[in-house]
Amino acid sequence: QEQLVESGGGLVQAGGSVSVSCAASGRSFNTFAMGWFRQAPGKEREFVAGITWNGETTYKSDSIEARFTISRDNTKNTVNLYMISLKPEDTAIYYCASGSSMSVLRNGPRYWGQGTQVTVSS
Repeated sequence: QEQLVESGGGLVQAGGSVSVSCAASGRSFNTFAMGWFRQAPGKEREFVAGITWNGETTYKSDSIEARFTISRDNTKNTVNLYMISLKPEDTAIYYCASGSSMSVLRNGPRYWGQGTQVTVSS
């Protein structure tokens, strides 16, 4: 069983930056792909970014362009999402997720965190 706990986020002005982090407990972290999804009010949850188990490959959605950076530290069982040049449309609950492969992560993560709010004011 893997548990994912997000932290960070909060209220930030447009154009600003913020980080969200995810701490994982369990035995599978170092072998699982990790990623972030977000859900804005009234919208479906969407994939934001993912990183392979060894950190060598990352994937990002077109909606975030190059503004977001995902990274992981397998010695600390953490995955981070650093966001810059934030826009009001980035306002959402950001969820950490994991899966046995990138395909599983993107199409049906096995584990989810509870989410952390990021609000971007204009």
